[in-house]
Amino acid sequence: MDHIKKRLKLSKTDVTFSVLNYLCFAIFTIICIYPFYYLIINTISANDLSAKGMINFLPQQLHIDNYIEVLKLKGLPNALGISVARTVIGTTLTVFASAFLGFMFTQPKLWGRKFWYRIIVITMYFNAGLIPLYLTMKNLGLTNSFWVYILPYVVQPFNIILVKTYVESLPISLQEAAEIDGASFITVFWKIILPTSKPILATITIFSAVIQWNSFYDTLIYVTDQKLYSLQYLLYTYINQANSLATLIKNSSGTAMNLMGLATQQTPTSIRMTVTVIVVLPILFIYPIFQPYFAKGIMIGSVKG
Repeated sequence: MDHIKKRLKLSKTDVTFSVLNYLCFAIFTIICIYPFYYLIINTISANDLSAKGMINFLPQQLHIDNYIEVLKLKGLPNALGISVARTVIGTTLTVFASAFLGFMFTQPKLWGRKFWYRIIVITMYFNAGLIPLYLTMKNLGLTNSFWVYILPYVVQPFNIILVKTYVESLPISLQEAAEIDGASFITVFWKIILPTSKPILATITIFSAVIQWNSFYDTLIYVTDQKLYSLQYLLYTYINQANSLATLIKNSSGTAMNLMGLATQQTPTSIRMTVTVIVVLPILFIYPIFQPYFAKGIMIGSVKG
């Protein structure tokens, strides 16, 4: 009887702890989600109310005119194509290079393995600066070129370190058994290392995709050709010019916009929020796809053993 009462008492304590634990995490989740929710409800609510800061919890006078008008802005479809292309191609090459180099640096047969590995790690702490970097890109013919978005990001020291540490945590017997069966170096990498490294590769994919998608600074420095503008750079300029864009859209829409009323007339606030949502949404869709691998990959890839 005393044993049952003791268990019941412990159960109540556990339940109390669980409730408080879930409550804290729920509050923290709401704090994290609310900024995105706030942006979205303001882009689909009456623009005049949004500009006055009156949309905080529930949308009012729903409409999607903000997205329709923003997507009509000059150069946006082309910029979207550039950003999607650089994200897909850049992420693919970065993940493959990180996987291959990380695997190579675990092989004792690699000539000067420790030397080359240290050279790559050093680049994480030292760089020549902006002007030498620009001159290097110019001399390589990468300015005003699509490949300026891809090639400088292919070799990422941090990603290589993650893959190297992860591969070292795998049983060496896997590679030895394959080599005994006659597998070549490439075969071992392609059929053994890549399939068993999905968690860390998924982690690197997320890192690389976010960097590529969100990058606009390289466009600002290296690109003057408007056909090569990335979506992030174009939207960055739109956010900075929100006031003039709101006036331009209003004037270009003419009488039709006046008949629709203040609820759908573009304002600097509606421009900024709509542009921000367009930038953020694609990345929000990527995370759930790779999330099952993310936590495992970052933990195993960061701590040896």
